[in-house]
Amino acid sequence: MRNLTPASITQAFADYSRNAPSERTRMLLVDLARHLHTFVRDNRVTQAEWNAAIEALTRATQFTDDKRNEYILFSDLLGISSLVDMINSETTGTPSSVLGPFHIEGAPELANGGDLWRGQVGEPLVVSGKIADATGAPAAGTVLALWQNSGNGLYAQQDATQSPTNYHARLTVATDGSFAFSTVRPVSYTVPDDGPAGDMLRALGRDAWRPAHLHMIIHAPGRKPLITEFFPEDDKHLDSDAVFGVRAGLVVPFRRVSDRATLPANLAARDTLPMPVWSASLDLKLPAV
Repeated sequence: MRNLTPASITQAFADYSRNAPSERTRMLLVDLARHLHTFVRDNRVTQAEWNAAIEALTRATQFTDDKRNEYILFSDLLGISSLVDMINSETTGTPSSVLGPFHIEGAPELANGGDLWRGQVGEPLVVSGKIADATGAPAAGTVLALWQNSGNGLYAQQDATQSPTNYHARLTVATDGSFAFSTVRPVSYTVPDDGPAGDMLRALGRDAWRPAHLHMIIHAPGRKPLITEFFPEDDKHLDSDAVFGVRAGLVVPFRRVSDRATLPANLAARDTLPMPVWSASLDLKLPAV
């Protein structure tokens, strides 16, 4: 019989797991246990402190449903979601970022140049740009999955007054790689902080703000989807994003445009948008294969 001690329990965990059917799974879980054991030993975690951690996870279940996942929120706020993205992202092309919880599969098709704003609350924004491959050639056939919050700061899934797919769309770029659409200027907002993940933020003296951003998944033929988001350079929360999603290469200027003639020619709402409008130019590049 083993005489387990604080120093030997980690090796015992590894030994007890020697028959795991997947070596990768065994490696991950043994290493996770090793780090947790080290954390407990180094910090001399008390029973009360560990029970509080278990209680937070128990409460997370109570806050999780088909519209909100408190465990994902913990992952985001701890920086784990962003770290997983960083270590698995490509080193060339447009940087990737975190997916977030509000993407909708099968969003409605939006014609290139189409309008998502439709006169709703908030300031209209015209987004245009081009997407190219690593050689600079137009990435024809690329589909952009788009989503963002509305002018009141809420995503469609959070707001019963919005249609279920409001500000969600799929847009196919032109053969020259160009795209344009009109939407609302996104606004900064707070992640849900009424559950145990919010308690963690308050315990750390952190706030729950995310800077304004436009979400995008770039679906290029024959390529792995590129998940990313773009941030206006004037947002005051860029250096304190609650989920650590900001990347320097994803911060872009949002400029005021007063001359309607400078708007993209294929913009459906070109003649009806109330001037001036905000404008953002996104030049996207696929990573090298």
